Amino acid sequence: MPTSLSVDTTRSEDGAVIVIASGEVDLSNVDSFRTTLRDAAENSSEPITVDLSGVEYVDSGGINVLFSLCDRIGKVIAHPLLMTTFAVSGLTELTTAEAATY
Repeated sequence: MPTSLSVDTTRSEDGAVIVIASGEVDLSNVDSFRTTLRDAAENSSEPITVDLSGVEYVDSGGINVLFSLCDRIGKVIAHPLLMTTFAVSGLTELTTAEAATY
């Protein structure tokens, strides 16, 4: 059974591309997560921002997607629960990751 995930792309007032996800990223929906992030990165001349402040769980497939696009990601805004996972995986050494503030 697929896990609930919504992924949308928007632009900030200065034109920067932001991908906003909410729910959980796992094997059941990682393809849509990958497709949205890849499309956003390909359609932006600048690094994108990935807002995961509404995501409380990311499995290894989701982390692999972030790794594969880290050269196109300027910043990941993460739910505080994900910060340890991102640090242990090494993602925070490849791109900026900061905990969301509510």
